[in-house]
Amino acid sequence: MDTPNALGQPHSIVVFRALQLGDMLCAVPALRALRNAYPDARIALVGLPWCATFAARFACYIDEFIEFPGYPGLPEILPRLDAIPGFLAEMQHRRFDAAIQLHGSGSYVNSIVMLFNTRTTAGFFVPGEYCPDAERFIAWPEHEPEIMRYLTLMEHLGIAPGDSSLEFPLTPLDHSEFAQLGLAAALGGKPYVIIHPGAQLRSRRWPPERFAEVADGLPADHAVILTGSAAEWPVAQAVEAAMKRSAINLAGKTSLGALAVLLRHARLLVSNDTGLSHMAAALRVPSVIICSASDPQRWSPLDRDLHSVLFHQPVACRPCAHEQCPIGHPCALALTAERIIPVVRNKLARHGKLQMEDFNGAS
Repeated sequence: MDTPNALGQPHSIVVFRALQLGDMLCAVPALRALRNAYPDARIALVGLPWCATFAARFACYIDEFIEFPGYPGLPEILPRLDAIPGFLAEMQHRRFDAAIQLHGSGSYVNSIVMLFNTRTTAGFFVPGEYCPDAERFIAWPEHEPEIMRYLTLMEHLGIAPGDSSLEFPLTPLDHSEFAQLGLAAALGGKPYVIIHPGAQLRSRRWPPERFAEVADGLPADHAVILTGSAAEWPVAQAVEAAMKRSAINLAGKTSLGALAVLLRHARLLVSNDTGLSHMAAALRVPSVIICSASDPQRWSPLDRDLHSVLFHQPVACRPCAHEQCPIGHPCALALTAERIIPVVRNKLARHGKLQMEDFNGAS
């Protein structure tokens, strides 16, 4: 359905995408296109609890956040079964004009979104499976990059897709929290590279000792900063312990906003394929991304000049959703530090720019 106004003229739109940071950032271009198409509509986001802060950060596109209590069969959070009936009753009572399923292929979630009982629904379906609306749902574009999938849906609905760039707005609070880290004195004016060795699934983590080798292979006039969530502190600590040079370990010590400002000032990010890699794309920070078990075709940044993605080609089991690889992790172990270090050094030489002139202000 390639005609304009496939959603009609909705006054209220609810978007369903209950996922993590990287997933959410990849949907920002579609949210931007939706807002541009319907500037006066009230747009609500149904997402995971953490996404309340995401919705607030992107208030230019999202007017309201609605917490999703989870649902049996969806792995992102343990469902709060007692909250599901009330959540669905409230959604049905609201009677949104339109719902857009931006969560994924639709295999598990189309039936959930249909329970919202909106006047119009759009999204994706897997051919041969349940399709709620043959006009407004499109077949899941299996081989498109994640960002482009959602823009493809926008275009199908008659919405101008606009550009595909990611964004991550920085706020005064982000800069304040960053300033509280006191890094200016610790760095002594040195430029720095961020090493981010964590990932939600262990199967998607390159070994810590190899990150340590890469860190040791950086130019001596660059400092190394290790980052990660509090849960990833042991991974960052393992990298630090294996390094021959010193590092500043900030794992578990930064808010998301402070981490974004830290990243904005970095000369380079070296990380697994995780949320921070998409933040680097949003902030236009050069990166080298090590893709172990995830799908590089789906998740790689679109700017392949600014961002290098490295992965071991002949792995038939990619993408993998195992918490821990059951066959010895060949996708990660086949990538050596010797292969990564020249890419890192070349990226620094070509793209690395000192962005430390104002640690305590907006950049």
